[in-house]
Amino acid sequence: MMNIYSVIKKPLFTEKGAALKEAGNKVLVEVGLDANKIEIKKAIEEIFKVKVDKVATIKVHSKKKRWGKSIGRSPERKKALVTLKAGQKLDFIEGA
Repeated sequence: MMNIYSVIKKPLFTEKGAALKEAGNKVLVEVGLDANKIEIKKAIEEIFKVKVDKVATIKVHSKKKRWGKSIGRSPERKKALVTLKAGQKLDFIEGA
């Protein structure tokens, strides 16, 4: 069992995420690479005091990057699309 604060890393603020939030009551967050759907659901419910309907995860693989002569890789990350139950609301930035 992971610490709930190591499961949820940060919220993701993108145009697509904002559209999902308005249309389907969904929230996009970045999570730890080894976090599973059950841990993500428990962490969101415990931290933000909301009820979660379902969780979908997306693993973003690293890409090759080039800086002059050097070749490296971008970091690998994992995103979670959290669907909240009807009537629940989660606002990361209120009034902004």
